[in-house]
Amino acid sequence: MSAVDEVLARTRAGLNRVAASELARLPDDHLLVDIRPLHNRVADGEIPGAVPIERIVLEWRLDPHGDHRIDGFTEATTVVVFCNEGYASSFAARDLRAVGLSNATDLVDGFLGYRDAGLPVQDGGTQAVT
Repeated sequence: MSAVDEVLARTRAGLNRVAASELARLPDDHLLVDIRPLHNRVADGEIPGAVPIERIVLEWRLDPHGDHRIDGFTEATTVVVFCNEGYASSFAARDLRAVGLSNATDLVDGFLGYRDAGLPVQDGGTQAVT
């Protein structure tokens, strides 16, 4: 096993990862965050209701007490991060927990798993929060 695979396994062991089929059962005030680059969102579409936030600014926009945070969440909010396949999002969820979001997690198999499950996708191209 490579070093990154070991780190990923340890990271995921600390998360309550969410399957695409479980999204509908999340609390109404959950926050779904798309960290994929714009070109992926344009090419493949977006999950309705997801907030696109570029990975490079993720911790600043989701620090529950930070000066650069977006509105609409608290440190108790369930935050589900997703990327294309569910790898980078696991690390992103770990990092969000480190800045105070104890209910941060990620989407198993990412956007592609969601889409392949036949769940609704809308045309992409929404500008990310910067």
